[in-house]
Amino acid sequence: MGFFDKLVKGLTKTRDNMSTSVNQVFTSYDKIDDEFYEDLEETMIMSDMGIRTTDEIITSLKKKVKEQHIKSAAECKQLLMDTIKEQMRVNESDFAFEDQKSV
Repeated sequence: MGFFDKLVKGLTKTRDNMSTSVNQVFTSYDKIDDEFYEDLEETMIMSDMGIRTTDEIITSLKKKVKEQHIKSAAECKQLLMDTIKEQMRVNESDFAFEDQKSV
């Protein structure tokens, strides 16, 4: 198995574990409250999402839940997926590397 095959296998395993864990959070709660957000945040951090990224996603999610008057965890699930997708979008310039010649 080559390097990229191992990388894909590892990332697939991480994605599947995260998906299962997040689904468990949504099925464990009927309503959205502080405990729901704390459990979701902990699950995302433990799934290697990263503290900063998780914080940004949770902050954005809370804002959208409030704006859209969402009350149940089930309704919040799609909103979380959309928020994660937004967080993953990058500008073309984020991958631009400047030629670093010494002067």
